[in-house]
Amino acid sequence: MTNYYDRYKLQHKKAEETLAILKTTKAKIEFKLETDSISAVLHKELRTVNLEIKITLNELEQAEYDIQQCESQLKLT
Repeated sequence: MTNYYDRYKLQHKKAEETLAILKTTKAKIEFKLETDSISAVLHKELRTVNLEIKITLNELEQAEYDIQQCESQLKLT
């Protein structure tokens, strides 16, 4: 059980790190869009990073759920 718990904790940590990077990237793209608001390339990059953020948030949520499940099972035993 501890092996799964450690893995879920690591997944959660990596997802948080990825989310921080993606938010920084999004801010940079939005800053560039302020000066070039019609750039199709920037809009595509923004859509892509927004999708990656949603995926990462889902991964975070799943890892949190898995951690809670492990903790509740550890308390039962």
